Amino acid sequence: MTIILRIFAWLLAAAVTFATLGPASYRPHANITHDGEHALAFVLLGLAFALAYPRHRTLSAAISVVLIGVLELMQLFAPGRHARLEDFVVDALAALVGFTLAALVGWLARSHWHERRAD
Repeated sequence: MTIILRIFAWLLAAAVTFATLGPASYRPHANITHDGEHALAFVLLGLAFALAYPRHRTLSAAISVVLIGVLELMQLFAPGRHARLEDFVVDALAALVGFTLAALVGWLARSHWHERRAD
């Protein structure tokens, strides 16, 4: 199951990278705000990597924030794209929310498992 989660996480990262750096006409658009689209994409990305690498969640989260910054800066070199501090903040915070959700679900599952085991 871990390999499937890892493949999914990396494919999602590739899709987000393409959407971020590729032509705007190829980017999917949802019926939500610009920040909402970013938040949705990066919450899912953070959640995917947190589930794919549960033993390295903190390191993965730190690397994600750095790479989100790199991705934002790479937009300076992509025609028709622009780097914005607001996008970086939204993207990084949303990814961290995804990591936090995964940690919370893991904690609740372990807590429930321990309670059932004690019975």
